Amino acid sequence: MPVKVNNQLPAVKILEADNIFVMDEARADQQDIRAMNILVVNLMPRKMVAETQILALLSNTPLQVNVDFLYMASHKSKNITQNHLDTFYKSFAEIEGKYFDGMIVTGAPVENLAFEAVDYWGELSDILDWSRSHVYSTLHICWGAQAGLYARYGTPKHALDKKLWGVYHQTVENPKHVLFRGFDDDFVSPHSRNTETYASELPHDFEILSYGEKAGLSIAVKKNLREIYSFGHLEYDRMTLDFEYQRDKSVFGAQIVPDHYYPNDDSTQKPKMNWASAASLFFSNWLNYAVYQDTPYDLRDLAKYEYFNL
Repeated sequence: MPVKVNNQLPAVKILEADNIFVMDEARADQQDIRAMNILVVNLMPRKMVAETQILALLSNTPLQVNVDFLYMASHKSKNITQNHLDTFYKSFAEIEGKYFDGMIVTGAPVENLAFEAVDYWGELSDILDWSRSHVYSTLHICWGAQAGLYARYGTPKHALDKKLWGVYHQTVENPKHVLFRGFDDDFVSPHSRNTETYASELPHDFEILSYGEKAGLSIAVKKNLREIYSFGHLEYDRMTLDFEYQRDKSVFGAQIVPDHYYPNDDSTQKPKMNWASAASLFFSNWLNYAVYQDTPYDLRDLAKYEYFNL
C-alpha cells in the first residue's frame, strides 16, 4: 500500500526521485476504495493446484480481492470434473458483460502445437480481444504469455533445442520499475517450456524487465502496464517441478532432472524453494501498481479510456 504524507515533506521528493511511490494528501482524498475484481483464465491441466498457487499469491496483500475463475467451454478437461467447473468456474458467455481490474492467463501444456491447432484457440482469442475494453491490466504466464503476444501482435514462438526445465537465475533490468520495487538485483524463477520468445521481436512499446543468461526473456511489459508477460512460473510451489519430473522421467530418463532444483541434482532430496519471496513481491506489485493505483472506481468507465480503443 502507498504511504500517505503531506506533499510538502522534503522526503517526498527524495523518494519520488528513486521511483518510490508516495501518495500525497490531495490524491488520497480523491481516491475511493473498493475490492479489486480479478479474473483467472486457468488453462493448466491440474486446475486445483493452479487455483491454490495463484490464490496464495493474490492473498498476500492488504487489498480485498474478488476472484473469478474462467474455463474454456470449447475444451474438454481431462483432469478435473465437470462438477468442479460448474461449481467454481464461469464460462466466457457468463462474464463477457462484466468488467475486471485485472486478469491472469495461466500457462498450458500445448506449446508444441501451433497456436491455431489448440482446440480452444478461437475462444481464447476472443477473450483476449474482449479484455482490451473490459480488463485494466492482464498478467500472462508462460504459454499464456506467448499466446497473448501472438494473438495481439503476431509475435511468434521459437522451438528450443531442448526443454528449459528448472530454476534459473534472472537479472532485474530496471530496478526502479514499479513491478520490481523491493527486489534485489537478481532473483531465481522456475521455468518449464519447450519454446521461447525473442526479445528482438517484441513490439516497440514494450520494456524488458527481467532476463536470464539461460532462461532468456523472462518478464516484459507494455509500457502502460496494461499487459505483463512472464515467461517463467513464479507461481509454482515447491513440488510442482517434482511432479513434472515424476510424470515425465519415463520419457526423458530418470537422470534428466530439472536444473538447479534438487540439492546436488538428487531427486530423492527435498527440492529447494528459493523463489517464494520474489513471487510474492511480484504479484503484490502487479496488484498494487499496475491495477489498484490506476484502475477506475467504476469499472464500466474502462471502455471510455482512450488507450482501450487503440
